Amino acid sequence: MTKRKFIFILLSLMSALLVAIASTAVSIYLYGNHTPNLKADAAIVLGAAVWKTAPSPVFRERIHHATNLYKKGDVSKIIFTGGVGDKNELPEAVVGKNYAVEQGVKTEDIFTETLSRTTYQNLKNAGEIVSHHQFTKCLIVSDPLHLKRAVLMARDLGIDAYPSPTPTTRYRSLQSQIPFLMRETYFYFVYLIFKI
Repeated sequence: MTKRKFIFILLSLMSALLVAIASTAVSIYLYGNHTPNLKADAAIVLGAAVWKTAPSPVFRERIHHATNLYKKGDVSKIIFTGGVGDKNELPEAVVGKNYAVEQGVKTEDIFTETLSRTTYQNLKNAGEIVSHHQFTKCLIVSDPLHLKRAVLMARDLGIDAYPSPTPTTRYRSLQSQIPFLMRETYFYFVYLIFKI
């Protein structure tokens, strides 16, 4: 193989990779901005950071969205996910449940899983609740840029899942969206390759 041919092949591969990355990033962005109007048995709320006993602003908006879905009758149950990020904090799911109860959600309509630390674990553990209670359709509640990967994971785990992006996401400025989009694009490819 000549040096010129090698360089051509290398540049072609790099170009193809860049196109794949760019098209995936665009797909992630557009997917999270599509809001299907669906009713489901349950909303699965993906965990986010907590501040001791209170949800962080990002998590709070996810909880607000889930409670709004519940109050509108779009879902009848809410599943909160997420374990302990710091030993001095309550599990994310417990903080989510407590906050939702304060917002008027009945305790008996809330389920929690408190062992997960990643999106995949969130959904795997939530899937056990879904299976046990024979829920047939679920809405995945998270920030818009998180949803393409999360819904793919949920469906791969056997959940009949649909996106329900948080309309009041804290990631609204370009400055906050770009790092989130870059991270999600990276983790989307990681999931496609390694299924984690």
